[in-house]
Amino acid sequence: MEVYLVGGAVRDEQLGLPVRERDWCVVGATPEQMVELGYRPVGKDFPVFLHPQTSEEYALARTERKTARGYHGFRFNTSTEVTLLDDLQRRDLTINAIAKDDDGNLIDPCNGLADLKARRLRHVSDAFREDPVRILRAAKFAARFAQFDFVVAAETMALMRAMVDDGEAAALEPNRVWKETESALLGPAPDVYFRVLRECGALAVVFPELDTLFGIPQPAKWHPEIDCGVHTLMVVAQAALLSDELSVRFAALVHDLGKATTPAEMLPQHIGHEKRSLKIIRKLCKRVPVPSNARDLALVVAQYHAHCHRAFELKPATLLKVIEACDAFRRPERFAQFLLACEADARGRTGFEDTPYPQADWFRGACAAAATVSAKDFVAAGLTGAEIGKSMSAARLQAVADYKASNLHATQD
Repeated sequence: MEVYLVGGAVRDEQLGLPVRERDWCVVGATPEQMVELGYRPVGKDFPVFLHPQTSEEYALARTERKTARGYHGFRFNTSTEVTLLDDLQRRDLTINAIAKDDDGNLIDPCNGLADLKARRLRHVSDAFREDPVRILRAAKFAARFAQFDFVVAAETMALMRAMVDDGEAAALEPNRVWKETESALLGPAPDVYFRVLRECGALAVVFPELDTLFGIPQPAKWHPEIDCGVHTLMVVAQAALLSDELSVRFAALVHDLGKATTPAEMLPQHIGHEKRSLKIIRKLCKRVPVPSNARDLALVVAQYHAHCHRAFELKPATLLKVIEACDAFRRPERFAQFLLACEADARGRTGFEDTPYPQADWFRGACAAAATVSAKDFVAAGLTGAEIGKSMSAARLQAVADYKASNLHATQD
């Protein structure tokens, strides 16, 4: 029985990154032997075990053979005859096919070290085409390591395109699509993930709502980048700079989906795209298991981001309407997320990346003014039931009106 550190832990060590989890490959052992040694079995498709002390994953060395379309159509061999070389050669990318033994020696049969040095994401073998999840993983790694200037190798991109053309991407299940997408959204450069998916054609399959935004024009006066798809990825990139929260980044991703359905005769204007976006977002979130908090924020941002941009022009009643739509008094964290997503939208335009966004502070001030209104005062005055809510709404509106009247001159200076 031989044990090797494999995969991401070895890769990240070589890049000088912190290793968050370690995976191990076990050669020459049977499942029965692993159990006798105290390892806990957890694998469903093939034998994976948890170490009795560290709980790190130890997988038996394996090979795999394609038996059907999709990523479930595999037959695995984990016999004691499977070698470390066999196991490494069935992996996705060369940078993930490096092992390290107990003495610290690196085993690199697929030239992953050279690809790490060259900042290249290259597939190990033509077997890459057998698993459509590898399309998503290649895009995810391109996003994760964009800060180090990694790019997908030309031959790997060509293979990914061929896989899409062969219909393999269509076999991806929504749960797995979201799992990889969520990981990419939480990474340092989520826009790169979607850019790579579009380059190989997979975006049109897994997120057609996003793909159709590309090529749709917007007024150059407000959007020098013009293209709606380009703008969307710029907004996602800005959201990643402003917030590490999934909800904010997802809202940035889908805030303009309705622009893809703007009638041709209306272009480059997009009147009413906010309302059209809501239906598309709801449909997307039914197909893909987006968390409810991310979906709910996305709907508010899609409907009201233009209001936020025009904050100084809004009447007090409209300001209060947006604040209440965000449920700001009960969920101040979501109101904060709303403002961040709107700021990302404003900055996600060519030449506007570093522009201040005072509209957020304006909304914060209006919300703070309205929040000074307390139900206790109306209860003390003897009001009950619906009378309390009606009186609170009126008082909040007056508070926002007073805030605007006393502060508007500051925005005009």
